[in-house]
Amino acid sequence: MTKGSVNKDLTSERAKCDFNVEELTNYLDGGKESTTRRRRIEDKVLSVKELRDVIPEEYLSHKEKYENAIRKAILFYKVQKTLEDTKLSEQERIRYNSRNMISTAVFKDNTPLALHFIMFIPTIIGQASDEQREYWLKRAKNMEIIGTYAQTELGHGTFIRGLETTATYDSAAEEFILHSPSVTAYKWWPGGLAHTANYCVVMANLLIKGKSCGIQPFMIQIRDEETHMPLSGIKLGEIGAKLGYNTVNNGFLGFDNHRIPRDRMLMKNAQVSKDGTFTAGANSKLTYGTMVYVRVIIVNNMANLLARAVTIAVRYSAVRRQSKLKPEEPEPQILDYVTQQHKLFIAIATSHAYSRTAMWLWNLYSKVTTELNDGKLDNLPELHSLACCLKVLSSVDAAVFVERSRLSCGGHGYMLSSNLPQTYGVVTAASTYEGENTVLLLQTARSLVKAWQQMLGGKQLAPSMQYLSDKRQIDRWDGSVDGIIRAFQKVAKGKLASSVACFEKYQKKGLSSEDAWNKASVQLTAAAESHGRAVVVEVFKSEIASTTTSLSPPVRKILDQLVELFTLYWALERLGDLLLYTPLSETDVGDMRTRYEDLLEKIRPNSVGLVDAFDIRDEILNSALGAYDGRVYDRLMEEAMKSPLNAEPVNSSFHKYLKPFMQGKL
Repeated sequence: MTKGSVNKDLTSERAKCDFNVEELTNYLDGGKESTTRRRRIEDKVLSVKELRDVIPEEYLSHKEKYENAIRKAILFYKVQKTLEDTKLSEQERIRYNSRNMISTAVFKDNTPLALHFIMFIPTIIGQASDEQREYWLKRAKNMEIIGTYAQTELGHGTFIRGLETTATYDSAAEEFILHSPSVTAYKWWPGGLAHTANYCVVMANLLIKGKSCGIQPFMIQIRDEETHMPLSGIKLGEIGAKLGYNTVNNGFLGFDNHRIPRDRMLMKNAQVSKDGTFTAGANSKLTYGTMVYVRVIIVNNMANLLARAVTIAVRYSAVRRQSKLKPEEPEPQILDYVTQQHKLFIAIATSHAYSRTAMWLWNLYSKVTTELNDGKLDNLPELHSLACCLKVLSSVDAAVFVERSRLSCGGHGYMLSSNLPQTYGVVTAASTYEGENTVLLLQTARSLVKAWQQMLGGKQLAPSMQYLSDKRQIDRWDGSVDGIIRAFQKVAKGKLASSVACFEKYQKKGLSSEDAWNKASVQLTAAAESHGRAVVVEVFKSEIASTTTSLSPPVRKILDQLVELFTLYWALERLGDLLLYTPLSETDVGDMRTRYEDLLEKIRPNSVGLVDAFDIRDEILNSALGAYDGRVYDRLMEEAMKSPLNAEPVNSSFHKYLKPFMQGKL
């Protein structure tokens, strides 16, 4: 195939598509204007040749990767700054940026400045007093300082109350003394902390006159603004190489009685006066607002990363031909195998499901944030519970389906030039950062148990949990999407009822509440997962139904098919639960399997069109397997030739080691 031509199989696939790809792209972006704006940003950024690596990142040393990432991060920021639209509202900005993946064209493993924008600035906005915000926000937005957010410690992560770092107030000096009493108290993991940031929001246990006042946020300078040397009493370093995120510059931070002024505690919610009087915030959970914000963002990121992986896999599957279905016919595209469709089409549907759920969750987050500013805390628990379980489900599903996309590409998916291993490394990290997934499911379970008790008391439940009050029985199986959604709700309710009964049984046997909870925790996490599944399928269905009325019939049809595919897939995956809690029969299962297989067949002609509609540029895909032109084999060879080992016909190790060894001289 000549360079510049498009693989004939991909051309044929695109001709089969029966919906308007551009229309679906506009829908995903939130409108034609958003698509135009996103593409304009991509054109501008990618026109800066210095942002593109001449030598692939994987051939650089660990140190070189970081230094190259810093170089690109600064240039990337400057380019983005020229493209900022200050007229946009916050809601419009979120919509415009929800599918902005341009940074992944520059950084395969993300930028060392990521936490400055994702956590440092949002924490200032959400946790600083008006006076503090006026000073620190200006400096942070102008990049006069570079910050990060340090909460997790070497010995403690999701259990915030267990953090060991202390901030002891000295009223005589009007200072806080930051201290790490042990190696396990060292902050561990913050991006940019090792060598990039010079300021850090640190979560520490506030001690006043020997009494703990809970975990509070502190603004701490960790490096000199001129020399960048660590300040006295500050111990800094990098935590080392990881499965992914190796350009993020994750670091550790320890304190040796390091002193900061009193006004460096962020005091929007809780305050410490000069004499040491502590005034608690209205709700201690407000301190963790940044975590909730990031969990909302994670759901959207998982949808985008999954879209990238499945785009690569579907395009490759349209080009790759393997084996023979019929002896007299040529090798078919592997996309014609139903097993391949089963692997990949659910990944397309899942990306859409979490994309819609992310926008729904963002709208709820914005609503609750506005209410919090007015002193109303009623809806905060539901937001927290939803952010926990949706972060879990999106990260788990994305990791499973990204890896499935990689495996569906056979051996070539193992190549770093496919960009599938790196994508998996980035995605799977989300299962542990911003709250380890099992712990988050248990937090959701606590909310559900509380809701169960409220339901028994006849109280009104939060909207996402109102199905728990539904006492109607399912007398016969309804295999429609709405029927399956209701069945998922019955499963969630049934599993919650069983886990609560189990928890109470252990208590009656004499176990403490804590021990009973621990013993019932496997059932409790299963109930929380089922609740999350019920939420996602319902939100996906309702969001598609309410946001597609102006779309053409073919686009609405393909989106409805994705909703049905997603719903049937999870019904078939959770047959045991459905058989236990609903009147599902063997005949009903057979009917669902037939419908699922028929849907795969219906989606097959539109599969390449569906991934094309994600509109992910080749530079963002960064993949020899997934480029728009389908020149898979040429690109694999081109990437192979970039290896430094191919720069010379004979490597020096031959003369140094191999030749003497083969001549028996070693």
